[in-house]
Amino acid sequence: MEANIQRPETGSSAGKTPFYRLRLFVAGSEPNSDKAKAVLANLRDKYLRGCCEINVVDVFENYQAAIDYQIVAIPTLIVESPPPQKVIVGSLSNEDTVLDALGLAGREVQL
Repeated sequence: MEANIQRPETGSSAGKTPFYRLRLFVAGSEPNSDKAKAVLANLRDKYLRGCCEINVVDVFENYQAAIDYQIVAIPTLIVESPPPQKVIVGSLSNEDTVLDALGLAGREVQL
């Protein structure tokens, strides 16, 4: 089962910020999965408001998606767009690493 945390807002004034399509693979409510969801939601609220779509895939409910995407560790974040595609494995607890992968390092927080 896939759950959307955030859908893009129509008519958003995102300006120069590209649209982000993110897919987060988690394992139920395991601690690292919960941490990854919380960190990603926080980053969305701080940096990607109105310009991202996050699909959360629980591999306990949809193991076929994990096979299709060749997921070997949980949690895993796939940055599907903007290109190039990137993969981050782990709880996402290092915010700087995630911001760098998203191309947002050094960017100011959106209000």
